Amino acid sequence: MDELAEAAGADPLAFRLAHLENPRIRAVLEMAAEQFDWPARRKKVTPTSGVGLACGTEKNSCVAACAEVGIDRQLGQITVKHVCEAFECGPIQNPANLLSQVQGCIIMGLGGALSEEMEFADGRILNATFARYHVPRFSDVPTIDVHLINKTDIPSAGGGETPIIAVAPAIANAVFAATGIRIRSLPIRGSALKQT
Repeated sequence: MDELAEAAGADPLAFRLAHLENPRIRAVLEMAAEQFDWPARRKKVTPTSGVGLACGTEKNSCVAACAEVGIDRQLGQITVKHVCEAFECGPIQNPANLLSQVQGCIIMGLGGALSEEMEFADGRILNATFARYHVPRFSDVPTIDVHLINKTDIPSAGGGETPIIAVAPAIANAVFAATGIRIRSLPIRGSALKQT
């Protein structure tokens, strides 16, 4: 969707809203963009700082995420600075537990987006320990801003994996906004951005 917005010369948020028919996805997207202050942050994009967004649905839940990243092209590093996510899974049964679930999913999504990868050679796993398999550590966790939407006119849906699905594409879209480089595989490698 971001590539279509770019081809149309449109703001990624405006483009999505113009083509969205699902009112539940629209609601989470509008909430995330509003809480993230998308219009103002979009204007501040530089070659070293980008913002991106993504949205979707899974297991009858809806999610939207906005992400801000910092880019160091000399070192080939991507730093996620802020993730703002809106999530709706029907009526909320336990707000504190759901908030924790979404926060955990965002952190788990960071790992898949940026660092988690099994490495193999000669039929063996090279990074089979936590010391060598890099899951997000405290130092990797950005500012996390979660907004839950309590939709009471439908049955409850799963609060599980759905909050993960918007994290990696929002980060990748933020990287593109800053660098103009579209990365389509995970984990996203900062080395793909490194200046030579």
